[in-house]
Amino acid sequence: MIKIILADDHELVRTGIRRILDDVKDFSVIAEAKSGEEAVLCCRRNAPDVVLMDVSMPGIGGLEATKKVLRMSENTRVICLSMHKEHPIPAQVMQAGAFGFLTKDAEPDEMIRAIYKVVSGQKYLAPEIAQSIAISKLTPDSDNPFEVLSDRELNIALRLTRGQRVPDIAQELSINAKTVNTYRYRMFDKLGVTTDVELTHLALRHKLIDPNTL
Repeated sequence: MIKIILADDHELVRTGIRRILDDVKDFSVIAEAKSGEEAVLCCRRNAPDVVLMDVSMPGIGGLEATKKVLRMSENTRVICLSMHKEHPIPAQVMQAGAFGFLTKDAEPDEMIRAIYKVVSGQKYLAPEIAQSIAISKLTPDSDNPFEVLSDRELNIALRLTRGQRVPDIAQELSINAKTVNTYRYRMFDKLGVTTDVELTHLALRHKLIDPNTL
């Protein structure tokens, strides 16, 4: 039996995924989490085979949670989920140690196939995402400016585009506000923007965020 943890801050998403997985006799959903911290705690308590991890969650977020989970157990396979397939998010997810990446519009059969693949020790990326990552490596002069950001900078950038305040980001990431602002201004310098509004417009232009979520 493949033990699975679902980590997503939207209950409807978790319910939908659980219904898909409950129909597979080899799968057992053993726990659910609605934040990065909860995902790490669930993994510590339950030792899952697979974690389906939403990239954009409250708290430390899916990317940081993935790193923590993998440091705890080298036998746990993480498949990250996101609304966004645009580079650099899939590449940074895989660099963090995830075994797979799926967009939330993936077909149920693809999710099931991805779980079986990662359990067998193979990486899983949808063909179009794998091609996008491969092309970006071949063309380092890509016009996506977000590729130059570190994992933490990208994490904070996405939070700012969602309208989160610096003190709230600091609290969720367990760092102080001054450190968040240091990352923020370093990001601005790398991206050539001067305000959170300009940052949001840039993220929209490069399809890193969904305008329907703003």
